[in-house]
Amino acid sequence: MSHAIVTGGGSGIGLAIAKALVAARHRVTIMGRSEARLHAALVDLPGANAIVCDVADAASVPAAFDAATARHGAAGILVNAAGVARTAPFEASADALWDELWRINVMGAVHTSRAALPAMRKLEAGRIINVASTAALKGYAYVSAYTATKHALLGMTRSLALELAKTAITVNALCPGYTDTDLIRDAVANIVAKTGRSDEQALAAFTTSNPQGRLIEPEEVAATISWLVSPAARSITGQAIVVAGGEIM
Repeated sequence: MSHAIVTGGGSGIGLAIAKALVAARHRVTIMGRSEARLHAALVDLPGANAIVCDVADAASVPAAFDAATARHGAAGILVNAAGVARTAPFEASADALWDELWRINVMGAVHTSRAALPAMRKLEAGRIINVASTAALKGYAYVSAYTATKHALLGMTRSLALELAKTAITVNALCPGYTDTDLIRDAVANIVAKTGRSDEQALAAFTTSNPQGRLIEPEEVAATISWLVSPAARSITGQAIVVAGGEIM
């Protein structure tokens, strides 16, 4: 089995992905900015390793990857699940907000992919999967900066996939719809606090875009990742894999 590095692996979708990869007997390293969150996650990840790393900081990423390689060998799987979302009207989205999202959502994946590729090229096969969003494929109001970064992440995914097409490395983007994570739960609580709506009414703001009328479960995203890293998906590259209950892009 391969060594899999999962950024943003301490919570949410990243943690669900790490659990699925551990269950598939891969050697797993989770990375994130919060040491406490990472070590709490290790309780559910037997045999996994945790390394504090801010993917937005280009200088810190190579050292984190060196430490992960020393523990588990070269990474044959890289899942870029680290990301942030901020909600604001376009005219209230300051440069600082755009810069934060660009550094984490786009450059974070650039930094980690750059760190992983030299050793990955020497392996029999490799997988890079960028966790994007349905916002990589369509626009959503009040998240212009987030949507722009996810479009950019998908563009990078497609270009890198073509550069690596003659190798045994595939590069894909996973595009989930609204997923049942702390991010959505916090957003629902924020809507309730600001508008006085009920929890059910606030949640509907996120479930109505899904024709199935529900949130996506993190485990559904993780299951798709499990397939993408398998030998069966060796011909799947440069793709945006949508997990969104039939939402039309």
